[in-house]
Amino acid sequence: MIDSQASHGFQIAKLDMHSGYNPQHGNHAFTALHARTREGLVMHDRRGMLKASMAGLAGLSLPGLLKNHALANSAGKPSSKGKSVILLWLAGGPSHIDTWDPKPDRPYENRGPFGVTSTRLPGVQICEHLPKQAAMLDKVSILRSVDCRGSNHQPNKVMQTGDRTAAPRVNPKGDRIPCFASIIAKEKGANDKAMPAYVAFEKHSSHVGYAGYLGRKYNPFLANKACRLPVYTNVGVDTGQMSGADIFAMPSGLTVDRVHNRRKLVKQFDRMKSGLDIQGDMEAHDEYGQQAADMLLGRKAQEAFDITREPQKMRDLYGDHLWCQQVLIARRLVEAGVSFVTLDLSYHTASGTWDNHGIPGGVYGGITKGLGPLLPLFDHFYTTLITDLEQRGLLDDTLVIAMGEFGRTPNIGTQESVDGRNHWPVVMSMCLAGGGLRHGQVIGSSERDGSDIRTRPITPGDIGATIYKHMGVPLDVTYEDEKGRPNFSIIDGEPLKELF
Repeated sequence: MIDSQASHGFQIAKLDMHSGYNPQHGNHAFTALHARTREGLVMHDRRGMLKASMAGLAGLSLPGLLKNHALANSAGKPSSKGKSVILLWLAGGPSHIDTWDPKPDRPYENRGPFGVTSTRLPGVQICEHLPKQAAMLDKVSILRSVDCRGSNHQPNKVMQTGDRTAAPRVNPKGDRIPCFASIIAKEKGANDKAMPAYVAFEKHSSHVGYAGYLGRKYNPFLANKACRLPVYTNVGVDTGQMSGADIFAMPSGLTVDRVHNRRKLVKQFDRMKSGLDIQGDMEAHDEYGQQAADMLLGRKAQEAFDITREPQKMRDLYGDHLWCQQVLIARRLVEAGVSFVTLDLSYHTASGTWDNHGIPGGVYGGITKGLGPLLPLFDHFYTTLITDLEQRGLLDDTLVIAMGEFGRTPNIGTQESVDGRNHWPVVMSMCLAGGGLRHGQVIGSSERDGSDIRTRPITPGDIGATIYKHMGVPLDVTYEDEKGRPNFSIIDGEPLKELF
């Protein structure tokens, strides 16, 4: 007898993983098969049959992604098994002068309120609030000449796609340009089929890269409701509450056994059409569907997102701050087989916590009150992550990137603030670690006052090409637009030769 719940299609109703749902960006990676569109059991073609048989699992799974991963492997594309990226996205755009490119000999209105500290690299100084990073700069590369022209925030697209046209404020189709992580999800997939390829902790959809033209199945798996984490206000105050791992919760009355029984029912329907399946589509569909069910019903994914399975000593080492715990989970995810993890390091859903204008009455604060408290926190979780990855033998395979949208103005006190800085896309600093690259160097330089690039301009495309080379994605890969027109290149840039 057919289960009455099964006849209506098994769904999880709570898959919107952030408040403020945006129909353009808020769709997660499990929506590609439109599980909530009921078509009954009257199938006029193979597509209808596939949709009906998968309706009960589409709300849980990534069968399309698994299929593309398998096809990529069969076509001989390099898989770079084990390679991964963790992107620490400093939403809002941190000041280059007050972090990695200080100007200590300049007047106060240029150099800002912070002092400097010497680093492991002779003659190289960075901000005084980054002493732990300074002590391990032999494992880090600082890029001081990144040209971010065209980049903006709300949404943040250019620096997460490597494409200057990915600017929705000036290009109506800018948000259709796929981000690095989605390209990697399509071309490479996950390192373990039990895990999603692309995971993001998202404060707001405008802060994180999406798949655009590639389709929703390559959007990020949004991790916010897959973990139990502290809940913070939009100005960074811990509310004392905890989020729940709601995505893994079964609806009332539903058990794992019933879901597996549902899979058996799917197989029965598949066999009904197997006589017409001359290309083996149904057999492949069943395989990918089973893998997808295993991903979220199996223990590996649930355990990877469960920070309580981490030894208390390690949890204490990272710290109890929300961002520290997210960084620890990011390490757990790449260790479990996720290829790309993005952390939206912002308390605020608007332009981002690192947007340190210091406008009177604003929520972000200037350099002293806004950026000042963020830097020791960043210094701690960044260096803890690097050390942890290294001790686990994961650092050479994991590229850790810390960056935002752009730099900040050379002079402080903009917009009637005491010590705020406005947007400055002319030049930006960022840092890279891991990935088996040649670190312990500073690449490029800015002018004496930090107002422009002096040597070795680095484009967003160069950043993307570096990421793709690390991940084994060929730089000549193309994709199609919404009309099926091909030959849109994934990147226009060259890998940073200094790192390879």
